[in-house]
Amino acid sequence: MAIYALGDVHGCFRTLVRLLERLPFETGRDQLWLTGDLVNRGPQSLEVLRWAETASRDLGERFVTVLGNHDLHLLASAAGFGRPHHQALLAGVLAAPDGGMLVEWLAHRPLFHRQGSTALVHAGLFPDWTLEDAEARARRLEAMLRDASARTELFRSMASDRGQAPRDLHGFTGMRTLTIDGEPSDYTGPPEQAPQGFLPWFEIPERKSRTATLIAGHWAALGLRLEPNFVALDSGCVYGGALTAVRLDDRAVFAEPNAEGKADERERVMK
Repeated sequence: MAIYALGDVHGCFRTLVRLLERLPFETGRDQLWLTGDLVNRGPQSLEVLRWAETASRDLGERFVTVLGNHDLHLLASAAGFGRPHHQALLAGVLAAPDGGMLVEWLAHRPLFHRQGSTALVHAGLFPDWTLEDAEARARRLEAMLRDASARTELFRSMASDRGQAPRDLHGFTGMRTLTIDGEPSDYTGPPEQAPQGFLPWFEIPERKSRTATLIAGHWAALGLRLEPNFVALDSGCVYGGALTAVRLDDRAVFAEPNAEGKADERERVMK
């Protein structure tokens, strides 16, 4: 059994199909993990969601995609609290005859997935979280997101707070750099140019999850990074880069160049 982990798709359906055709994936045996951000920015969010929902039915527990910040933008838009530029990009999903079903399916995806000492998350874990802490925090948030009324109230609260996510939700879906004390920044650029006093979340000394192997996406400016206990998989496909998959057992890399055309550069700085 092999686990193939894929980076942020962002509606790049043509590229996704080409990458999947290249993978030596054994349908009846292997697992497929996605780092989230299935939707937004790219041209075919609806097609990606339809593929993912079908794959989850076909593969069952061997298919996992965690929620990313852009997946949350879709859930917020469906609840009536999306930002205008996200609503415009996601209008095709919301207007589709199966859009409501796909939104509800997405709302039931996890924020954090753990298999032994290997874990999948979209953005990161705060340094004071063990894997057990992360699981407990994720399950509480997931229960809220899976309940339509609670989900609406969450996004209503976020909209009234200038779009700020609760700290735990930001950790799972939005974090990049932190202070030593665990305070996040809004910085999105290359890690080596981070503001003074901030470090990439995975480089914080004494991080409690450092002995686990963490798989994440979210940070396109970080790109593909393979370290003994950390794999970063957002290689910026939607910006003209590649969509990347890594086979976790031997770290074999499969990268498919963008087949969609480069997204508007303005979208790169949108959160």
